[in-house]
Amino acid sequence: MKRVLFVCLGNICRSPTAHGVFQQMVDNAGLSDKIFVDSAGTAAWHIGKSPDSRSTAHAKLRGYDLSPLRARQAVSADFDQFDYVLAMDKENLSNLQDICPNGAKSAPQLFLYEFSQKFNELEVPDPYYGGEAGFEHVLDLVEDACEGLLADIKKQL
Repeated sequence: MKRVLFVCLGNICRSPTAHGVFQQMVDNAGLSDKIFVDSAGTAAWHIGKSPDSRSTAHAKLRGYDLSPLRARQAVSADFDQFDYVLAMDKENLSNLQDICPNGAKSAPQLFLYEFSQKFNELEVPDPYYGGEAGFEHVLDLVEDACEGLLADIKKQL
């Protein structure tokens, strides 16, 4: 079983979007028994809360359901439990590097840098304080990189 963890700051916008998108891709590929998906935030502000309503609404327009997801904080044990710990931006990558234990099973990676196929951007921008277009752009970036991630995992199965 491959285990994937998507991480942003609060686990209410970007990482749950990636979680929902990737989970649906995994389900559609018939790989739910081979790939486990989760998401977390580096900050503890929103633990237990649902994704941002704008993230949920924009995801729903594309057929993704984020409603079952609840925020949690990334912890050092995640690096031994997950094969992929994927940060949405450089700041969260740095935060993850700070809590990654020496000798852990996995190391944090920058999601777009590793798996984006169509975009030149390295970071998934935080749409929280922006307009509606920001949430759509996040979905565009995430869908693309999730396709790359799924292709990478399929090669290992």
